[in-house]
Amino acid sequence: MPADRLLPSTEAQDLIDLAKEIAREELAPIASKYEETAHFPREQFRLLGQAGLLGLPYSERWGGGELPYEVYLQVLEEIAAAWMSVGVGLSVHTMSCFALAHHGTDEQRDRWLPSMLEGGLLGAYALSETHAGSDAAALSTRARLDGDQYVVNGTKAWITHAGEADFYTTMVRTSDDGGQGISCLLVDAATPGLSAAPPERKMGLTGSTTAQLMFEDAAVDADRRVGEEGQGLKIALSSLSSGRLGIAACAVGLAQAALDEALEYAKGRTQFGRPIIEFQGLEFLLADMAATVETSRAMYLDAARRHDRGLPFQRQASIAKLVATDGAMKVTTDAVQVLGGAGYTKDFPVERYMREAKVPQIFEGTNQIQRMVIARELRKG
Repeated sequence: MPADRLLPSTEAQDLIDLAKEIAREELAPIASKYEETAHFPREQFRLLGQAGLLGLPYSERWGGGELPYEVYLQVLEEIAAAWMSVGVGLSVHTMSCFALAHHGTDEQRDRWLPSMLEGGLLGAYALSETHAGSDAAALSTRARLDGDQYVVNGTKAWITHAGEADFYTTMVRTSDDGGQGISCLLVDAATPGLSAAPPERKMGLTGSTTAQLMFEDAAVDADRRVGEEGQGLKIALSSLSSGRLGIAACAVGLAQAALDEALEYAKGRTQFGRPIIEFQGLEFLLADMAATVETSRAMYLDAARRHDRGLPFQRQASIAKLVATDGAMKVTTDAVQVLGGAGYTKDFPVERYMREAKVPQIFEGTNQIQRMVIARELRKG
């Protein structure tokens, strides 16, 4: 049951059709194999870049698609429905470009942004640390200015694409002034003194590499600082607001894939002489799954439209992330239930979907943090 979309233009429909074609022909056939072997899909990211899908929300001047988030997120959903690791990777790359695209100088953007948006480079976003996850202002990775370079020391944790990316949008401490002492550096992956630890062993999204990123006297040219010193936390939080919409769209794609698999199975499986989809217990379960998917999609699209119109959208982004990721966990769990014993085996993808649905409730701000953000916005009136 493909998603029923109301798109703003024929050009947007053409782009969705392109994303569906790539998802169907290039991603879905190999997703399970790559996930089983924890194979990083670098060539698939290059393909997305060649198709013009790595820079959709950014300016055409620097190689982007200059498309509204309303359209970009629906493309992202289609990719995630075929292969969650690639969908999440696309969202992370887009977020990694945010700081430079929105806070860099024109000289910086001319120098680096085209390769980042056109598929030549793959990005990662390095904010979290072992003791600074939800409390981003507590990060301790330090950058000391020495002449025309920053010397960086510290360790980042839970970094998507660590060891695979070509650049890292990295938040570092440049003074001891709490949240006001954080700055943003655009770090080249080839920087001496920068290395990645072995990948984490995860329950899901095994095709998406996650690892610690270690800086040991890594020298980063001062002209790679994005924004002024002390603006890093503000840049990070604005990046996360948009990134949460990306994760919401990925979660909806994953839930849609689980619903589609459950529907196909329920229509084909017979018990007591008729398809199991005709039994009320299954009908109601599937109806609730469909309601969750469509409600979650409506939430992220509402937030995206506010973003596109320049309206405040932080509360709506947190609500969308909360609703969509909790919904994906519920839908994928119910999909396993629809398939019964078959759903618990690796002969069907729903067990993988269920494992993959857990981490979106955690990254880009845990869902507990989303509730705090929503409550804070409500207090403002």
